[in-house]
Amino acid sequence: MVSDSVDQQSEIKAEGVANFMSSPYDSYQEPPPPSVTDDLILREEENDNPSDRARTASSVREMASRIPESLTAIGRDISRTIERAMSAKDDYVVAVKVSADAQEKLDQLVQAGVFRSRAEAAAYLIDEGVKTQSALFDRVQQKLAEIERLRAELRDLIIERAN
Repeated sequence: MVSDSVDQQSEIKAEGVANFMSSPYDSYQEPPPPSVTDDLILREEENDNPSDRARTASSVREMASRIPESLTAIGRDISRTIERAMSAKDDYVVAVKVSADAQEKLDQLVQAGVFRSRAEAAAYLIDEGVKTQSALFDRVQQKLAEIERLRAELRDLIIERAN
């Protein structure tokens, strides 16, 4: 059975058809280096054919015209990467259950292209909710400080009675 599959693969190779899967029975062979075609360099011994020179000049101009666009794209990619890296230090992952209605609204924001994902949309809405409810969170902070003060007071009472 193994020899049958090896024979079939050999036939495929013999016909010049590319293999989609390798077999442990195949020996590894380095692919040949790609051939380099340098059609932009004209050597002195070549004919001074005007059509070759025109084609070469056209190729050079075309490549040169793409440089600004490529540099812009590279700069944009670098900026996005830096922005993500800088914002990642403040990101925390929180699993949240949402209603069907809330999920639909998150999906609408993503479909509209406002956010790249539901998680991004949800994070934005949570941040906005926290900002909007700042008075509530100030009050919660005051109550937490009061609770901590009462706990400290209780600890002190227990320590005094133990002495």
